[in-house]
Amino acid sequence: MFNGIIFNTGKIESIKKEKNSFLINVQTNLRFSNKDLGMSVSCNGVCLTITKIKKNLISFYISEETLRRSTFRSIKKNQIINLEKSLSYGQKISGHFTQGHVDTVAVIKKIIFVDKAWLVKCKIRDTKFNKFMVEKASITINGVSLTISKILNNLFEINIIPHTLKLTNLKNLKINDEVNVELDIFSKYIYKFSN
Repeated sequence: MFNGIIFNTGKIESIKKEKNSFLINVQTNLRFSNKDLGMSVSCNGVCLTITKIKKNLISFYISEETLRRSTFRSIKKNQIINLEKSLSYGQKISGHFTQGHVDTVAVIKKIIFVDKAWLVKCKIRDTKFNKFMVEKASITINGVSLTISKILNNLFEINIIPHTLKLTNLKNLKINDEVNVELDIFSKYIYKFSN
């Protein structure tokens, strides 16, 4: 479990592509020790398990399911990803509860600069997830806890403040880039049990 408040990023140092999976090494200043082997880390919003630690490199296995649902299928060497360690019991929740179970991918359709903030319009790749989106509900984009500010037909808007841009890889977004999306867990369960 995570809360979508990002203070650290990592750089993809290497990618080993298997038939239906990837093995990646991530270089980061985020500190890990051998006792953290097997720990969950949110990597661009995807919950991955640490398989190896060597100094400032951490390794992850990415399954076929994760490749299918996320942007990791097109990950590139030297790409910057957002990192968040899993929450500890009693830790403050500043964002919202996120699981790292990415639902789908969204495409960046428009970026509008409003003072130092960004207004970003996105389109969900798989429209079956549109029913879970609610104006002013929480949404996780590349692991970052954000709020849906507006829903327009098949598009949704998010506002990204300067502080978030400074600390995350969202500042690198361009038109037609894809981002990982995890919809609010509560909206999914409420929809499920009310239908």
